[in-house]
Amino acid sequence: MPDSNQLKVIRDDLLASIGEDANVPALGVAVAKVVQLASSDDEAVRNLAYFIMSDVGLAQKILRVANAACFRTNTGTPVTTISKAIFMLGFDTVKTCALGMLLVDKLSGNRAASVRAELTHALSASIFGRELSRRGQYKDAEEAAVAALFRNMGRVLLASHGHALYEQIDNMISEGVAPHQAVLRVLGCSFEMLAQSVMAEWEMPESIVQAQQPLPAGTLRPPRNRQEWVQQVAAFSSAAAELVAQGGGTPEAHAALLTRFGKALEVDQDSLQQWMETVTEEVDVVAGQAKLFRPAAKSGQNSAPTVQRSGELAGKEDALAGLLLADEAQEAAQIVERHPSGKPVNARELLMAGVQDAMEMMASGRCKLNDLLMLALETLYRGMGFRFATVCLKDVRTNHYRARIALGENNAARQAGFAFPVSDARDLFQLAMSNDADLLISDASEPKIRDLIPLWHRALLPDARSFIVLPLVVQKKPLGFFYADRALPALEGVPSDETGMIKMLKGQVVAALNTPPR
Repeated sequence: MPDSNQLKVIRDDLLASIGEDANVPALGVAVAKVVQLASSDDEAVRNLAYFIMSDVGLAQKILRVANAACFRTNTGTPVTTISKAIFMLGFDTVKTCALGMLLVDKLSGNRAASVRAELTHALSASIFGRELSRRGQYKDAEEAAVAALFRNMGRVLLASHGHALYEQIDNMISEGVAPHQAVLRVLGCSFEMLAQSVMAEWEMPESIVQAQQPLPAGTLRPPRNRQEWVQQVAAFSSAAAELVAQGGGTPEAHAALLTRFGKALEVDQDSLQQWMETVTEEVDVVAGQAKLFRPAAKSGQNSAPTVQRSGELAGKEDALAGLLLADEAQEAAQIVERHPSGKPVNARELLMAGVQDAMEMMASGRCKLNDLLMLALETLYRGMGFRFATVCLKDVRTNHYRARIALGENNAARQAGFAFPVSDARDLFQLAMSNDADLLISDASEPKIRDLIPLWHRALLPDARSFIVLPLVVQKKPLGFFYADRALPALEGVPSDETGMIKMLKGQVVAALNTPPR
């Protein structure tokens, strides 16, 4: 067995290897951004949607997960926007799913079988954590699901950046050495300490870092405070995920888990069984979209090997296919072809899906105006293929229209500059607002159009060649407008069926603006 100095060298080399991986710093920045979002923050849903939509691959995976059978709504209509996915699945579900996808994208390339097995364990743990956090007594309880996701980070990092050490530990466990003893003999520290050191580098919230601390042995007492609760949820979730990896575990394993955590977290056999079924179904969907598999068993458990044979993987893919919406339903969510302007050929279908999403959101009785604005903006942005889109609302204090939400290219800078005073000037924007007239400009370079474009717009968006302005007018009072543009003319125009969908979408927002808050 190496002495303390040798173990320190081993740990330092491992941490150096992790630090030298170009993917890890970028992962740390992305993870920190998402983790800091709290569901109680009014801007959180918007910021989470921004983050996901900025990564096309991540957005596609989240949409496919949202369209899985286990998340499908009663209407059966496909989910085509990230805003609807967040509204339907819940903020915490999409947040932890996005975090899991980020980990997979950046870490699953090395030593695929073992790393992906550990990442699948982490995804399973996050779903257990989410289920427990929904029953939690604390505000922003989804933090526990995030802590559960990272509970396995030590094993993930070792599998991806120190695979020989990972195999050495697993071999010792297979020979009967206790897991914590095996890790100490090889690394001189616990997996939790390894994870904490890296998470601290990522500037993760201290409560999540501290939640990785090991718990006392034996039956646990009810948590005395929020931090203890998060720590217990993370530990329970990781232990329960271990049972999922074994195909559900034995009755004895269930009893042992409940003996340790049942009283502290108020979990009984019925709850555990229900969660096991939920996690098993959902992790198959999420892992399938992340190009992972749910391992039959993890090392040291004297059961089937982690690496599945090709036939077993094919069976898993067949099972996954049954969980997803039919191909024709999925196609409604996909942009299959574009006009030269960038506008999707199937714009009508994409707009119709957005209108249906807005109707469902409003009918739910829990629709917030900001959520509806975001969904409508995302529908216009994606459905019409714009490069920039924003919602502007009137600031009654300054008598200016200001951009409140923006999507697309350079959205932050353009949102900051997108403001102008209310006036009687005869430009496109003031005329649209005063007449409540929807403007669909196919080619802004035409002289009669160009002469009506105000100076502030020419300075901010000099290359805008096609754009729309959709006033939001309630009881003859202009409150704001949607604006979206492209850098190319839209010579294909906007046919009447698409125009009708756009007006319906705008009408839903106007109706919400006209509804007194409850």
